[in-house]
Amino acid sequence: MSAPGGCAHGELTGVKITEPMAAVPADRKPGRPWGRRLFGRGESLVASGGAALAVAFLGTLAGVTWWAAHVQARTALEQHERHANSIGAALAQSVESLISAGELTPARTLLAQAASANGFFGCRVLLPGGRVAADLDSARISEKELPTEWPTGEIVRSAPSEGVSGKSYPLNIAGRGAAVLEVQWSAFPATSEAGGWTGDLTLGIGVIGSVGLAGWALAYRRMRTSVRGVGAVGDALRAAANGEASTAALAVSESFGAEAIAWNALLADRESLQRRVAAEVAGHVVAQATGGRRDSDLAGLCDALWLGLMIVDEKGVIRYVNGAAAVLLGGARDELLGKASESVVRDERAAGAIKAAATGVNRQRTSVEVESSAESGRGVFRFSVRAIRREESGAAMVLIEDVTQQRVADESRNSFVAQVTHELRTPLTNIRLYLETLVDVGDTDAATRAKCINVIGQESRRLERVVADMLSVAEIEAGSLRLNVGDVRLDALLEEIHNDFKAQAQDREITLLFELPPKFPVVTGDRDKIILALHNLIGNALKYTPVGGKVIVHVEADAQGVTVSVTDNGIGIKPEECELVFEKFYRAKDKRIAGITGSGLGLALARQVVRLHGGDIQVRSQIDKGSTFTMVLPMGKAA
Repeated sequence: MSAPGGCAHGELTGVKITEPMAAVPADRKPGRPWGRRLFGRGESLVASGGAALAVAFLGTLAGVTWWAAHVQARTALEQHERHANSIGAALAQSVESLISAGELTPARTLLAQAASANGFFGCRVLLPGGRVAADLDSARISEKELPTEWPTGEIVRSAPSEGVSGKSYPLNIAGRGAAVLEVQWSAFPATSEAGGWTGDLTLGIGVIGSVGLAGWALAYRRMRTSVRGVGAVGDALRAAANGEASTAALAVSESFGAEAIAWNALLADRESLQRRVAAEVAGHVVAQATGGRRDSDLAGLCDALWLGLMIVDEKGVIRYVNGAAAVLLGGARDELLGKASESVVRDERAAGAIKAAATGVNRQRTSVEVESSAESGRGVFRFSVRAIRREESGAAMVLIEDVTQQRVADESRNSFVAQVTHELRTPLTNIRLYLETLVDVGDTDAATRAKCINVIGQESRRLERVVADMLSVAEIEAGSLRLNVGDVRLDALLEEIHNDFKAQAQDREITLLFELPPKFPVVTGDRDKIILALHNLIGNALKYTPVGGKVIVHVEADAQGVTVSVTDNGIGIKPEECELVFEKFYRAKDKRIAGITGSGLGLALARQVVRLHGGDIQVRSQIDKGSTFTMVLPMGKAA
């Protein structure tokens, strides 16, 4: 049941009451800098198109170059074969005539001259039965003249070796019988044959490519200038679709051109419309509260607001509250109506701002944040107060917004920055100190030198883990954390982890035991991420176990998977905090850990990593008796 003049439930579409914000640079908006993008605002469209054109042009140029070189090589090879074959055919006719005339020595000389002039590897005349009548190598010729009786049998031709081409030409020796001229030459054309127009081809393609790239650069620059404004407006529209409502954040620099100017004009009209609607709504609500005509549609609009809306008159008496305001103020709507605003809003600053606006002393918008500690929990509320201009009397409109989660996020972020800064500073300080010690001792003290190198290595790995945790948190927040899946040998991995923590355990006089099975299955997963999870579990156990304590890493393996339990006899965790410790930035409220550094990220990262592998991490703990963290990795379930 609503109060007289109150608003019934309804819906407000396309109208949002807001106030102008301070101008910000066109390429940046509050809370989400545009400068962190790959391209500048408005350039993503033209940049992607330009990159695609450049890749297409370069790919086409490379294809043309390859095809031209291929055609050139094939043509040169065909010319080389035709030339050698024509020389061989002509040589066969000449040798046939000389041998028929009994001129064997001139025939041999002709063979030698032809081979030398044309680069032949082999050139000889074969007789039946495998005999050689003429050859380039005179040492292989036992006969000085042709045999008196022509031999009989098959003519045996030799097969060309790799990289050698050849051909046999039949000879008909007058009055004697058949013979064969065998010629062999290189299977590849000489450089002079293949490269006649290589230089021109290379120069031409280079000139074409240079001119094409220059033309692309000019076209890209022109297209970037003309399209950037449209792209910037498109970016602003996408931001608005994602929930951005600030006019200043959606504005575009007018240097982008006419499109940007037109877009800013539309935003200005929108802001003006919002102001008129806000004034009209407030006026109707005040009229209803003072006995004016009830407008059920307008009442529904007010109740549909997710912000608390309260109207007070010039005396500070509450004349109207919507449903959201009643919830935020912790009372029933009928009970709040008619009460003095000071009795409902107990914060002096907020009550003073409401009184000043209602009496007309301050007509500017005023925002006050009030922290309350009700039984339901701590909350932070923002009161935005502004005077309503009326002729007969004063009034004020109060918007109430719950910003508790925003403040919690800010505190978590600030705490994370402070803790991570400390985590980074400690290893860096240790590295610097031990480097100075190492420089001072030089080679005079081998033991000190070895200790310094060992500490520097440990602190470097510690620094690397902190940075890896920060990067993993960023990937989780962005939803881009992925696994690099492969086969993981747990025996070698656990041995590496044992070596990492052995020195730390000895320094704190903590007994670190690894209870391992005789055989390990090969697990499918991301080796680095599994190391990260185990490092956080074992590192936490050592960190929160007092001097002289014990940490046991127990591993069980079967066909279903691997279970790793990390047990310590440290300070323990309260039952109500056992699940909270897996939340990002959360640290237990135990006063004993106040002096122990930590970012509150280790267990959150470990559980996230193990769940990506299809497993989970659970904890059992008792105060002052210790904790057991159990990590289960199933076989072959990694995402």
